[in-house]
Amino acid sequence: MTEGSGAKGDPRPFTDEARALGVDVDDPDTLAWMGEHLPQWRQQASGRRPLYWILGIGFVVGLAAHVGGFLLKNSVTTEPLLLVADLLYALGWSLWTGVVVVFFVQIWPEAKRRQLKRSLDAYEAVLREKARAGGDQAGGTTERRRRRSGQAERSAGWCDTPWSMTSHCVPFAAGEPRRGHIRATSGL
Repeated sequence: MTEGSGAKGDPRPFTDEARALGVDVDDPDTLAWMGEHLPQWRQQASGRRPLYWILGIGFVVGLAAHVGGFLLKNSVTTEPLLLVADLLYALGWSLWTGVVVVFFVQIWPEAKRRQLKRSLDAYEAVLREKARAGGDQAGGTTERRRRRSGQAERSAGWCDTPWSMTSHCVPFAAGEPRRGHIRATSGL
């Protein structure tokens, strides 16, 4: 078996692939330009933009094929062209409706998930800033305040909420629920 350009002893393993893609790896200006624009290239390669472009093109081509097949189907009377019109009509229908399904099943939920994650990250950042500012002014964290007030330290799995959640309270070992405290469990 022959070794490709990615062999272990090869000092520049990807130069053949770069040359095949049209990149002049011997030109320092080209390499400098690529180095300057590397963050944008990485963002495009790892981002969702290629997926959106492919879906957009699929939608437009599918809709055009659907309309073209419909118009061709209504204007043609000979059998071979009628078959081509039916196939074009069905291909266009499946293409553009497939893109719509992908949008509602994958793209939209993913966008909402990212939006929620950004909102939660922003909310947690505000809480951290308030905790830092409050810790400097109030003299400590929640655990230090609990120790000072005589409250027992809680086991892992208990969390404080800023609102009363009495309907979701989990009883303590003594059997009595405490307001505002829930056990962090999965499946609730």
